[in-house]
Amino acid sequence: MKIALDPTMFRALPVPEMVRTVADLGYDHIELSPREDFMPFFLHPRADDDRVAELGKALRETGVELASILPLYRWSGPDEEERQAAVRYWRRMIEVAVELGCTLMNSEFNGRPERAAESEAAFWKSMEELLPVFEREGISLNLEPHPDDFCEVNGPGVDLVRAINKPWVNYVYCAPHTFHLSGDAPGADIRAMLHYAGDKLRHVHIADVFDHKGSSGLRYILNPPGTPARVHQHLDIGQGEVDWDAFFGTLREMRFDGVATVCVFAWEERARESCAANLERVTRELVG
Repeated sequence: MKIALDPTMFRALPVPEMVRTVADLGYDHIELSPREDFMPFFLHPRADDDRVAELGKALRETGVELASILPLYRWSGPDEEERQAAVRYWRRMIEVAVELGCTLMNSEFNGRPERAAESEAAFWKSMEELLPVFEREGISLNLEPHPDDFCEVNGPGVDLVRAINKPWVNYVYCAPHTFHLSGDAPGADIRAMLHYAGDKLRHVHIADVFDHKGSSGLRYILNPPGTPARVHQHLDIGQGEVDWDAFFGTLREMRFDGVATVCVFAWEERARESCAANLERVTRELVG
């Protein structure tokens, strides 16, 4: 199993310094997430040959490896021009992954929940164009249903991944999205959701969150009332309401051997302390 860090809280550091910081904190792996100077959200990658080489050099010098690369593009957007642009951006990031020797990429379904059918059609169109590229380059793909995607719920998300019908396309369970992933079902049965993913579960994102549906739906106060905003935050383990005994216990039962990424975003003012503490807890729970 690989324990990785999503270095979002260190995104302002130059790439080499970010990698050294991750190494200093004790992590052996990075999940490279969007950052403005390399791979921005929803825009063409900024990384040129020199910047890619700079990252590769920092990884070699520190011994840190890329567990995965996480691009976020509108590949399921119902706007066709936007979708085509996203496919072009994906092709460039696949090239970058190959240059860096990274054999795993992960992302979200994307699209719009209020235009779910159109978005799913766009998703499949992008899959038809990109799956041959992933396969040719030997890169695996892990996908997650994310709040505000055309697919936001665990069961349908797993079913979509299975429908792709490729052994190298698998599922991400994101713990800080637990209460969105459970949909309208009462409570959030983490054990059932993880077991439903079964052999497709190859990647977990680890951070805590409050149950936005708790307290009669008023765990958070949102204005205006009834807004469709998907409210959540990625907190340190133990600061929210995720059932960590169920989460870690089920992963142990399943003999999970994929990527476990610490993705806490809430505490930039104490980012090093946060990342170190979460690494210690994940290592204790899943490695022993």
